[in-house]
Amino acid sequence: MNNFSLTEINERITQSSGFVDSLKKGINEIILGQETLVDKILISILSNGHILLEGVPGLAKTLMVKTLAKLINTDFQRIQFTPDMLPADLLGTLIFNQKTGSFDTRKGPIFSNIILADEINRSPAKVQSALLESMQERQVTIGENTYQLEQPFLVMATQNPIEQEGTYPLPEAQLDRFIFKLIVDYPNKDAERLVLRQNTKSIDVSLIKDITNPTEIINAQSVIEDIYVDEKIEDYVLNLIFATRNPQDYGLEDLEGIIDFGASPRATINLVRAAKARAFTESRGYITPEDIRYIGNDVLRHRIILTYEAEAEELSADDVIHRLFEVVEVP
Repeated sequence: MNNFSLTEINERITQSSGFVDSLKKGINEIILGQETLVDKILISILSNGHILLEGVPGLAKTLMVKTLAKLINTDFQRIQFTPDMLPADLLGTLIFNQKTGSFDTRKGPIFSNIILADEINRSPAKVQSALLESMQERQVTIGENTYQLEQPFLVMATQNPIEQEGTYPLPEAQLDRFIFKLIVDYPNKDAERLVLRQNTKSIDVSLIKDITNPTEIINAQSVIEDIYVDEKIEDYVLNLIFATRNPQDYGLEDLEGIIDFGASPRATINLVRAAKARAFTESRGYITPEDIRYIGNDVLRHRIILTYEAEAEELSADDVIHRLFEVVEVP
């Protein structure tokens, strides 16, 4: 890319990213002590990707998504996933109209811009498969008809790491559709003190004023596609991914027998997509190794499948990713 085109993309970013700081500030005024989480949710929606959140109940996940939808001026639906749920409860169904003698389509709650799929691992495989089409193809099939979903479209799914009884683990194919898997932790003591003070008063989300709109988000997604990626950055991403598949080729002999399956090509794509979105939020027209490192754990942790040996040694995917970033050479 020549200097002119890099200057041009920087100008486009300056023009189209003005809402980012206001959006962060607006969410952080309501959701206290979760600045990094808020940042990565914004990166996800700008990347046109979906998020899997893992955390105990009571960490304001619903309030966060509802606040985001209000600030962006989009529709929001919270769907509670349960073991007796059917695909029709999510997508909608055909209803027989006695007056006309024909079937009318009744659309389900998936027809919204931002979806909170609460405790997604409590639903059976049929429901998860139905959600998969929506996430990947941005469309829904009801009967013989296919309907396109409105953009932007974000699924933020949650799962509780504590309760495993009555749950259906998400298959790897579906996990791979989430751009990020984020671990939601408790806030620190100072942040929780502010949470305590804030929540002795009721929060009326309906009074929150919108900061941006779907058109601006879609425009930003278009600008992000043109952010410059140097060949050295591409090599860095490819080396990280291939090190998950053949660790011994990258001086990571200690990971042999630890990784059962390495990251998929979708991980390669999503590392770059998310890094571009992060550069956009930093008002840059190019991505750096630091952008890759910032989102690396979140893109990779649900895509690296560990062996039983790793579990026996109490190693996690995050431990493996930490070793990757330690050893793989930074350009």
